[in-house]
Amino acid sequence: MLIKNYGLFWSEKDVFWGAGSNAGTLLGVPAKNLTADEINFREQSGVYVLYADYQMVYVGQAGAGNQKLFTRLKQHTRDSLAGRWNQFSWFGIRKVKTNGDLAAEADGAHSTLPQVLNHIEAILIHAAEPKQNRQGGRFGESVEQYLQRRDENLGPTSEEMIRAMWEAQQKAR
Repeated sequence: MLIKNYGLFWSEKDVFWGAGSNAGTLLGVPAKNLTADEINFREQSGVYVLYADYQMVYVGQAGAGNQKLFTRLKQHTRDSLAGRWNQFSWFGIRKVKTNGDLAAEADGAHSTLPQVLNHIEAILIHAAEPKQNRQGGRFGESVEQYLQRRDENLGPTSEEMIRAMWEAQQKAR
């Protein structure tokens, strides 16, 4: 299989881009098991798409050299695309091992032509969300979707702080 896992429409603001000795993270949990341990996709290889409010603005790849997914995305927070995107989707070729680490790029079986074509089609359908495609992309059952987890280094969101203030106010009444 070509693609091993993917994340759709992750938020740029929920990524901890690093500070000091903390290198930053791209955290996700399996969509089928939200209580599972977080996986750091920082070193993932594959393709990614940048969006501005769900509108595709850029497509790129990570891992062909020594720049993995996190590094490529972080570059785009500082280059000519800075401020022009706020979401991203990614499609990774490194599977998650049982210990939570990413496997080496060479791990895994070779894909058949139908599998490769299904995966390319699935990437395009998930990334572009064309209006006339009624069926979703067909990655197959062995490909796992991951949902983004906000890094705790970022602290609470504005919404979380407002909710906490509202709840405290309700308790004080």
